[in-house]
Amino acid sequence: MGSNPKFSQISRSGEVPNLSRQIRKLVLRISIYTALIIVVAFSILMFRFGNFKIELFDVPVDVYSMDYNVNNLPISKRNEVIKFGFDIFRNTPLHIGPKQKDSTRMFAGNNLACASCHINGGTKPYAAPLIGVVKRFPQFRGRENKIGTIEERINGCMERSMNGRMMPESSDEMKALVAYMDWLGRAAPSNGKIEGQGFLKLEIPYRAVDLVHGETVYQKHCVVCHRTDGQGQRLAENELYLYPPLWGNDSYNNGAGMTRVITAAQFIKGNMPYGTTFENPILTDEEAYDVAGYINQKVRPTKSNREADFPDLVKKPVSTPYGPYVDPFSPEQHQLGPFQPIMDYYQKEHQLRKTK
Repeated sequence: MGSNPKFSQISRSGEVPNLSRQIRKLVLRISIYTALIIVVAFSILMFRFGNFKIELFDVPVDVYSMDYNVNNLPISKRNEVIKFGFDIFRNTPLHIGPKQKDSTRMFAGNNLACASCHINGGTKPYAAPLIGVVKRFPQFRGRENKIGTIEERINGCMERSMNGRMMPESSDEMKALVAYMDWLGRAAPSNGKIEGQGFLKLEIPYRAVDLVHGETVYQKHCVVCHRTDGQGQRLAENELYLYPPLWGNDSYNNGAGMTRVITAAQFIKGNMPYGTTFENPILTDEEAYDVAGYINQKVRPTKSNREADFPDLVKKPVSTPYGPYVDPFSPEQHQLGPFQPIMDYYQKEHQLRKTK
């Protein structure tokens, strides 16, 4: 066959191959863009209906510099729930405590507030801050020897620190408290772990608590807020506590975590007297240790069924002030120390390093 001069000329110039490559590139780009649109649309739909969660890389944030003033939240249904949670947190007795007129909604048995221990609305470092706490659950807890939810942890406080009863997990009050805590943790890492979590560590004196010295520390540093009788001070306008009682009928019961001398000493060291910060503690380790022991030897409400705590007794903290125990040490030593011999025992017998 003879050649077509026109076709040969086009082939030699390369115009047809170039056009073909351009078409292929265009088709490839359209395919990529179409696939991206489908993925994004699918993700939005799944996220909208709660079946999919977009995970972002954690970016370090100074969580303590965030704005935690609920009054700055814009008006929305969700934000109203958060604000309600904060109000329960701050004015607990009015909503779920003895000052609640509807007895069916009364769960706290004393007039303490959540804010009595979780200072600054749960945002103060080394005062058991609640920033990120929701993200740390479900979580294993030795006291129940099982994986527990954030709602179960809140109810642990209801039964112990608040000396009350469990609150239904489906109640508006429980949902509001969880919503508030979840909002506090909006800038926390995905695992919920932050600097300043829990309480300030201290060097535990290698001796028993000195109750005489503890009383001296109390008289010097604590009576100005908590009074000589340990009953705190109330606000004139609503009878809520400005400074909470440390013992007596309106305080935490003897099953609460704060009855452990080591736990109480750590809290006191980083936060007391009021206004203390972890950077500049006022009390020494020995002063915090002795005054914690002094406070926890006072009479307070009794938690029922305490013996059921810690189904695996090996996991029981060494300063838990009530039995049963699976070690040869007396209840008095578990209450007042010295604690190092108990810790050494568990390290030797159970290869378990205990710090509290």
